[in-house]
Amino acid sequence: MLNYKIKIVTAMFLIASQSAMCFEVLPASPHVPADNAMSVAKIELGKQLYFDPRLSVDGTVSCNSCHDVMTSGTDNQAVSVGIAGQKGGRNAPTVWNAAFMSTQFWDGRAVSLEDQAKGPILNSVEMGMPSADDAVKRIGSIKGYVEQFKTVFGDKDSLSYDNIAKAIAAYERTLLTPNSPFDRYLKGNKNALSDQAKRGMKLVEQIGCSACHNGPNFAGPDISVGTGFYQKFPTFENNEYVKKYNLMADSGRYEATKIEADKHMWRVPTWRNVALTAPYFHNGSVKTLDEAVRVMAKTQLDKTLTGKEVKEIVAFLNSLTGRRPKQTLPHLPNASNDLLTTK
Repeated sequence: MLNYKIKIVTAMFLIASQSAMCFEVLPASPHVPADNAMSVAKIELGKQLYFDPRLSVDGTVSCNSCHDVMTSGTDNQAVSVGIAGQKGGRNAPTVWNAAFMSTQFWDGRAVSLEDQAKGPILNSVEMGMPSADDAVKRIGSIKGYVEQFKTVFGDKDSLSYDNIAKAIAAYERTLLTPNSPFDRYLKGNKNALSDQAKRGMKLVEQIGCSACHNGPNFAGPDISVGTGFYQKFPTFENNEYVKKYNLMADSGRYEATKIEADKHMWRVPTWRNVALTAPYFHNGSVKTLDEAVRVMAKTQLDKTLTGKEVKEIVAFLNSLTGRRPKQTLPHLPNASNDLLTTK
């Protein structure tokens, strides 16, 4: 865990904000930490590690297994499947534009992409490595990786768990989806959005959605890395959706902090590419985007939307689907045949 405090920013930060703050073009590049500068070699190394299932204890699960960059940046499952067929407890967030999130995971417990990259590898349900040392030993047994780490990080202590995470994070900072119809509209192409989508854009402001879903990533204000932007979900509990979709079973950020005030607090998820990332919510319980819109309106704003309003908002959300950079499978370095044999 990086040595700085995660601050909590609530909706009060935005109550008085102006509309211009709510709607922003996706930036061309994310913040890059001073201790993890980008380079072509580092990005390529990170891409290899991201796709390499040998970072899991049994060689069956990679980062891409749950965050598929060939598609939505998720696995489009309610919850992901890890080693030995085990299922996690939460829906996999998209990796697309994760570089613009100020904290990572649904509960914001990771303060950076580097911090997040360390978690799944050691999680007993996900990739299952017993320890960071075991992960380093596994990668260190593959000659091609050893040589690449020396090239990227220098000869001394080049292969470390920190540097594995840094390489993966460097690759993830390239996973951006600019130039959506919405972005083109803000840049002056007034024909980039349909009339229906334009009505939906106005509607999310009018009914209050943009109090939380604002900023360039529609996940809250553009705040410093490590500063969390959290909201309670559900806010209004007395409706049919809470029970139907079991929205109260998971206590959210409280599970990480054990602070009473954090019960049912969640990092605000991005709306970017949301049309591609079904099923929805932390437990993946809602299958369609139109139903997710109805649930959010009722549980967060205590509003019941008409069918026309739902269609308009969905049209606007569809306009946030950006252009994914082409991804190709990396060539992974060879290893000995007995690499995954239990000894």
